[in-house]
Amino acid sequence: MSGVLINLIIQIISGAVGGNVAAGAAKNIDLGTLGNTIAGAIGGGAGGQLLGMLIPLLANSGTTPDIGSIIGQVAGGGVAGAVLTAIVGALKNRAA
Repeated sequence: MSGVLINLIIQIISGAVGGNVAAGAAKNIDLGTLGNTIAGAIGGGAGGQLLGMLIPLLANSGTTPDIGSIIGQVAGGGVAGAVLTAIVGALKNRAA
């Protein structure tokens, strides 16, 4: 399996977890379990790929995955998933 695909899977999973954690911490941005998971996964995948382009350590992990780069992928995907979930939740509340 390609290192890039493994990185994307790690980012999507950690983004989904980050989205649910963010919604659990702030009930006013909650989109429901499925909504939090989808928004977090999209944010984790997109944000993690963006971070991979900006930070050479994360981009290099596609060929030689080590524990540092995996932790970076998890952190980047989780934070990006939480941020996108918060943005979508805030926009939903504002429209309602």
